[in-house]
Amino acid sequence: MSAETSARSTAVNGIRTALGVGGVIALIVGIIILVWPGHAAVALTAVIAAYAIVAGLVYAGLGIFSKTMGGWSRVGHIILGIVFVIAGIIAFTELAIAAAWLALFIGVLVGIMWIVEGVVALTTLGSATSKGWSLFFAILSIIAGIILLFSPLWGAIVLWWLMGISLVVLGIIQIVRAFTFKTA
Repeated sequence: MSAETSARSTAVNGIRTALGVGGVIALIVGIIILVWPGHAAVALTAVIAAYAIVAGLVYAGLGIFSKTMGGWSRVGHIILGIVFVIAGIIAFTELAIAAAWLALFIGVLVGIMWIVEGVVALTTLGSATSKGWSLFFAILSIIAGIILLFSPLWGAIVLWWLMGISLVVLGIIQIVRAFTFKTA
């Protein structure tokens, strides 16, 4: 076996492994979301809370120990760090409530983004090559955003389920790709 063939075989095996591992992780996370949506949301909230605490410590450390930042920049980093740490600790004290607030926040945020996306699509309607589809997309996006703003928690739950379903489907596809991947 030549060095080129060996390198190609190693690359293919690496790609297969990456596809397989990524697929299995996506499949497992998707199943967890679908079987235990509340527990999965709480677990995600815990991960975000832990990240907030770590990021807060990093920001505070940058503000305290930096020798290149100006005074106000250092103060800003320290305050931001303290806010992050406090937010993470508060989230950890009541993870279920924090998960509900996170879902509400995401629902409102996505609703606003869909409305803005629809308005932007309307503003580009004059230069769109398919005006009918652009108008349809804009109207649908605005309506979906308004509906989501009126029921952001339900919208976030639906989005959470869609994410779980998507992860299961994409995970299965990735696993199949891992077994069928070949070089050109």
